[in-house]
Amino acid sequence: MAELSVRSVLVTGANRGLGLGLVQHFLRMPKPPQWIFAGCRDPKGQRAQELQNLASKHPNIIIIPLEVADPSSIKAAATKVGEHLGASGLNLLINNAGILKGNSLDTETLEDMREIYTTNTIGPLLMGQAFLPLLKKAAQGCPGSGLSCSKAAIINMSSYAGSIEDMYVWEYGQVVSYRCSKAALNMLSKCQSLAYKEHGILCVVLHPGWVQTDMGRSLSLLPPLTLDDSVQGILKVLSSLSEKDTGTFLDWEGKVMPW
Repeated sequence: MAELSVRSVLVTGANRGLGLGLVQHFLRMPKPPQWIFAGCRDPKGQRAQELQNLASKHPNIIIIPLEVADPSSIKAAATKVGEHLGASGLNLLINNAGILKGNSLDTETLEDMREIYTTNTIGPLLMGQAFLPLLKKAAQGCPGSGLSCSKAAIINMSSYAGSIEDMYVWEYGQVVSYRCSKAALNMLSKCQSLAYKEHGILCVVLHPGWVQTDMGRSLSLLPPLTLDDSVQGILKVLSSLSEKDTGTFLDWEGKVMPW
């Protein structure tokens, strides 16, 4: 299997959980990315302390202030990343930032549904739009006609909980707004795969597993998957993706998930 090799990557929600784990594992690769852009809401806040410490030791980490629910923040982030990358463009965009509230069907509210949709679904839509010019540049700069994460790709972190066909862990938590937002993200990813293929950009939606993070523990059960196992699996899957995979819904082991 080919080793994942990317010159530049942007990870949203990179200050903790899966996002921080991805940044850490990118650094440990035999050939780390030249640029790792770590997007987070409040780079100077307490929750970003571990990311700040990491960036102070690794000059290839650039922390980007980024609130994916705010269009102006997304545009500013795209401008800043573009200034660093110039004509080379961005190889890999990982839309990882997401939020969850434990609402049931009876307790769901307009405000919570709107907030969760804005972050989990609209955020990745706007990120794709804003970073499309940089992804196009990266694709144009890579020889060959195939698609891969080393060339140009959008990876949307979804969830098995967004599967309509198989209502995963319903008995442990209805989390209605979260499920709906991820089902909508799956459709968005499919649309992106069709629209962006002509530009040489791979688009895949991934279920990282039920992971031992703050979000993963929100259902008051210990999730079965460690952060390291999830991220190692994700990077292995990313290294194997090709044109045949664009528009698919996969898990951290590369298995096809039910829509």
